Amino acid sequence: MTGVSEAGRAADGELVRAAAGGDRRAFEELYRRYAPWLVARLRARCADQAVVDDVVQETFLDVWRGGAKYRHDGDVAGWLWRIGSRRLIDALRGDGARGRLRHALGRLRQRPEESAEERVLAGVEHGDLGGSLERLSPELRAVIQATVIDGLTTREASVLLGIPPGTVKTRAQRARRQLRQELA
Repeated sequence: MTGVSEAGRAADGELVRAAAGGDRRAFEELYRRYAPWLVARLRARCADQAVVDDVVQETFLDVWRGGAKYRHDGDVAGWLWRIGSRRLIDALRGDGARGRLRHALGRLRQRPEESAEERVLAGVEHGDLGGSLERLSPELRAVIQATVIDGLTTREASVLLGIPPGTVKTRAQRARRQLRQELA
């Protein structure tokens, strides 16, 4: 998505809230605005159109059912991308809807064990790196989120954040330099 104004973000946030509350028109508008963009992004990471279609469907079903929680202060496109990219990873691992159901049933039978991914994410959120990330300015943190955590290219991040690609590169360098200093 191109640089979205604050009013555009608020309008998109209201669409998400209304869609999660069962407003079919809001859901259709949200889907019309973002589904083609999400399909294009996912197709860059997966050549199987059927998998991409399933992932987009699951992403928007999460929105419709209210299962995906939007904080109403961030970018809707980035939020949808995080949901969709995680669904794509699940699908590529063979953990689509059936795999998640199997996993949920397995947890009921035995004590849940934290996955390696959960341990890494907990370290990012609560460890030294998490604290260092929180101390970055919002502009630098957004670039790191987009390029490192979400895995976007510089060009994709520039579109998502509404800033030129050169600015994305400069902010990424500044953020990495600040993180190195803090973690050294």
